[in-house]
Amino acid sequence: MTHHHGCGFETCCGRRTGTARLIDPRMPELARSLTLFRHVQALTGGPVARLDQAGSYAVPSLRGEAFTVHPDSGSITLRLDADGVDAAVLTRDAEDAVSVRLLDAAGRTVHEGRLLSEGDRLLAGLAGTVEAGVGAADVRERPEAPSWETGDQLAQLDAILADGGAARRAALTRHPGEHRAVDVAVLPSVLDHVCSVGLPIGVAVFAPSAMQACAGPVHVTDRTAGGRVYAAVANASLELDLPAVHSCHLVRSTAAHGPTSSLELDDENGDCVALITQFGIVGERVHGAWEHLAASLPDA
Repeated sequence: MTHHHGCGFETCCGRRTGTARLIDPRMPELARSLTLFRHVQALTGGPVARLDQAGSYAVPSLRGEAFTVHPDSGSITLRLDADGVDAAVLTRDAEDAVSVRLLDAAGRTVHEGRLLSEGDRLLAGLAGTVEAGVGAADVRERPEAPSWETGDQLAQLDAILADGGAARRAALTRHPGEHRAVDVAVLPSVLDHVCSVGLPIGVAVFAPSAMQACAGPVHVTDRTAGGRVYAAVANASLELDLPAVHSCHLVRSTAAHGPTSSLELDDENGDCVALITQFGIVGERVHGAWEHLAASLPDA
């Protein structure tokens, strides 16, 4: 990707071309830029799992910090591993579409926010710029994330965020009481069930060094002949390529209401690409119904 410093989003050389501008990937500067925008289509994920959400950004958090998902708020919840987010770029393509993209060290887009309103496209000019080579790791002192082995639900999320969770998955066999493999084929039925009974869920989708999460009721589900599964969760759309989900693990960890189950979906590399759970304080009835459902799921 070519970066045009000083060119901004103007017409270059008299003709409309795609342009890009590096913005500051460090906190709190990145948070200030993202929360400028009011109407965003935010996408995180890859070929196996993807979360597509319309709204405005809540203040993003870094691994090791506190974490909150606001159900049904319309806010886009991002959590980042600053050591892996190498750059942030504002781009305008030939069709005048403006996006903010977070990139890893390999130049891969780990999160994209498409700016949907003309007001937001104008506000993009207010985002602070940096020179090439300034990464998000050049950041204020960050709290250390607790070990997942003795940590709560958030420590599990942060372990996945750090490296995809493959090392943690291999070590989970030491904790058989809190972990079991579940039949991947039941995932569409789980989504159909929570939709039909009105049980809200929390969903997180992972890309390298980035996690996007949402929570709320499942409004509708769908499945294609090719095995792609869709669920409208709150103001977001979850998409899973079910044949590419290599395994599903039910992992229990401490959360607001005590031990709470998460369904973790892994790709063929052993990386966790998505999970379904309950985040934070959801009410005893919801928590109990979710745990009852999780306990009923068949082993792989």
